[in-house]
Amino acid sequence: MKNIVLIGMPSCGKSTVGVLLAKRLGMRFLDSDLVIQEREGRLLHEIIAADGMARFLEIENEICAALEVKDTVISTGGSVVYGKEAMAHLRESGTVIYLKISYETLTRRLGDYVNRGVVLREGFTLADLYRERAALYEQYADYTVDEEICAGGLGETLEKAVEICQNLRT
Repeated sequence: MKNIVLIGMPSCGKSTVGVLLAKRLGMRFLDSDLVIQEREGRLLHEIIAADGMARFLEIENEICAALEVKDTVISTGGSVVYGKEAMAHLRESGTVIYLKISYETLTRRLGDYVNRGVVLREGFTLADLYRERAALYEQYADYTVDEEICAGGLGETLEKAVEICQNLRT
């Protein structure tokens, strides 16, 4: 089976759904943020603080464009959609699923987004970032799981993602 690539805003559940999805489908799991931190020897927010947002996006693009995995559920960082090479490679190697949340849910879940390593351009508000990225997520997604429609929360979101993936196998 091709990889399954999860995209979406920070706190949308990519890592949680990704681990559970990998277990359910008998696949491996990879969190691209952890790969970045391991390669760089620093936390995401430390990379952004020391090297700047532009360099962080370059690093993320390089790493995600070079991922060579099979039968893996990949949880990406929320900013991966800014990397054209990364997204071209991820789309070629897998099916891209956008875990969509509302802006209200994002603000409720996110908390301290600076220490989470959220890439926010100077002068941008979180609402600006949400609008900009939502358009990119929709552009790159093969499928969208709208968590607002999944009233059952994580369980229903997971079930919808599993349903999509099982349909891909048939």
